[in-house]
Amino acid sequence: MTPLLTIIVLILVAIAIWQMTKIFELSQIKTDNSQIANDTDNKYNGYLMFAFLIFIYALTIFSFWKYTKVLLPEAASEHGEEYDSLMLVSFIIIFLVQTLTQGLLHYFAFKYRGEKGKKALFFADNDRLEFIWTIIPVIVLSGLILWGLYAWTNIMDINDEDDPITIELYAQQFSWTARYAGDDNVLGDANVRMIDIDNANILGIDMADPNAADDVIVREIHLPVGRKVNFKMRSQDVLHSAYMPHFRAQMNCVPGMITQFSFTPTITTAEMRQKPDVVEKVKGINKQRAERAAKGEENTDPWEFDYVLLCNKICGKSHYNMQMKIIVETEEEYNKWMAEQKSFGESMASVQ
Repeated sequence: MTPLLTIIVLILVAIAIWQMTKIFELSQIKTDNSQIANDTDNKYNGYLMFAFLIFIYALTIFSFWKYTKVLLPEAASEHGEEYDSLMLVSFIIIFLVQTLTQGLLHYFAFKYRGEKGKKALFFADNDRLEFIWTIIPVIVLSGLILWGLYAWTNIMDINDEDDPITIELYAQQFSWTARYAGDDNVLGDANVRMIDIDNANILGIDMADPNAADDVIVREIHLPVGRKVNFKMRSQDVLHSAYMPHFRAQMNCVPGMITQFSFTPTITTAEMRQKPDVVEKVKGINKQRAERAAKGEENTDPWEFDYVLLCNKICGKSHYNMQMKIIVETEEEYNKWMAEQKSFGESMASVQ
């Protein structure tokens, strides 16, 4: 309610200022009603361009100072470092070009403002300038595109040569279900037409497929550190997007087809929780939660960092809450956890 009242007050203040400005203009007896800008108008506009330039630079600096703390921590996957490097270089280039071009734009708007007796010099064309502002962007963008294609090829290297773990991510409004391929590392066939809620076959797995018996269905993902994982993704209803931000991984889940993504986790959950920037982030969030708890608000329990699987497509009214916990652990811890899980065949046998 408070943000809404704040917005209403700001709108009313803006309307009041606008009305006062109109009243001031009407009160001026010698007001020039000419629609043609004079030297005074041009001078004021020149100063305003400079003022706006200072404003956008100050806003940029403030944003860097204020909001860098909400950025993601270091990447927790093998390909994440190259991905972050590509993003950093792209942002640096964009920032430098934006800073230079905006500075020149506003400076020239002031320096070459209209003045009585001054006539603008018009160039019909300038081959040298056109060559410069064409060839430089071509070279820079070509470099970024080639680097991006190379990085994408490495990221999308989905194969079975590295002894990967095969996991299916099944999306539906508004939850995730994971299915491990079991000891044979081959997922059993599945189809949404085979879903049988009464018999606990929530993923539509083909019970006649021998590869399906050892599949393991879970609501929490466990990954062994340093082991490649091949994800195969399905959607039951609408377009979803499997987004694992800390691993710099995202792939759409499309109804009627299987999409794939693969990565190798490099930092366990326990190790990531000890990273200084993560510790500071957790401390800041828990400080806010404590303040909310003191006011009697809900959902204010202390928070602990975890990797998470999110949906990055607006898939319905509960899209914001469509997430699943991911735990990266040692190989021994992972094997112990897997040994505790019940296979699909065992689950079906207990139901029948």
